[in-house]
Formats: sequence, C-alpha cells, structure tokens
Amino acid sequence: MHRADGSGTTFIFTDYLTEVSSVWKEEVGKGAAVKWPATSSVGGKGNEGVAANVSRVKNSIGYVEYAYAKKNKMTYVKLQNRDGKWVEPDDLTFASAAAGADWFSTPGMGISLVNQKGAQSWPITGATFILMYREPKNTKNSQEVVKFFDWAFTNGGKLATDLDYVPLPKAVTDRIRSDVWTQIKK
Repeated sequence: MHRADGSGTTFIFTDYLTEVSSVWKEEVGKGAAVKWPATSSVGGKGNEGVAANVSRVKNSIGYVEYAYAKKNKMTYVKLQNRDGKWVEPDDLTFASAAAGADWFSTPGMGISLVNQKGAQSWPITGATFILMYREPKNTKNSQEVVKFFDWAFTNGGKLATDLDYVPLPKAVTDRIRSDVWTQIKK
C-alpha cells in the first residue's frame, strides 16, 4: 500500500529505497510521487488511506508517518540500519540519525537524513525545513520569523516531543543561529 497523493512521507521512503537498492534507484527512483512497480499496489490518500488499505487487505504492508502510526497503535517493523544494527522507530533512533548528519555539507542544509551512520540511527528519518530569503522584501516580518524559530529552538523541544517529533540537536540550532540567520538581511 502506498500514498496515492504526493507527499513528503513518500519522498523520504523512496529516498531510503534508492539508498539501499540500486534496482529501485534505476527503475523507480525517489520523489513525492512515483510509479509504483507492483501491479497489485494500491494507493490511499494520506496516512489514513494507507492505514485503512493495510487493515483491509490481508498480508499487506504500507508506510505512514511515525506520529500517525504511534497514535493509532499500528504494528511496525525493525529495520537494519547502515551500521548493520536492527533498530525500531522511536525518538532516540530519529535523534541519532539527526545527530550524526552533516547538516552543513549542502547549501541551505537541504540534506537527506535517510541511511545515516550510527548504531542507533533509524534509516528512514526526515527533517522539516523552512525557507527564507537572504534579502527579504519585508525585513521586519523576516526578523519576527527568526525570533519565532529562536523561541522554538529554545523552548519548543517538549512541544515537538509531545507531538512525536524530535527537536534538532543543540549543536545544529547553535550553528543555524551563528551561520544561517546572520546571512538574512536585517
């Protein structure tokens, strides 16, 4: 079962598949929407649609966002990560993938967190990004956005955790403050 609609969840899942399978990479690729190779694959809209299809079709599998799976007490798999260790999806394995990533290796920090090094790293991890202009038309609004994210980096960890998301590592948020926000025209 797969997403019928384009989604970040599909992008992260197919990004992982391209990392671990040269056949998948060559024949299907990665993207928010892909042409699924199995003739018997069934698409569902959103996490809800995928989950509903999995529950209706015997012996089927699918993929949904972790927070959705946890909230709905869904069965999940262990996966072998890049270091050869079998891990389960949870806050600690997501944080391990984020902590081991080289966030600043790509301009704009647009890196993939799939298949990161680390014995505890969950191999299908993704991040949410914000986009800001270096030279915004409205500098006052831009600075308010920066203030909000500064507050979120300092105070939002518990809120993120309560929603089954993982805050960025402190070393990353410190570097964003010193190396990224300083590039935004005030």
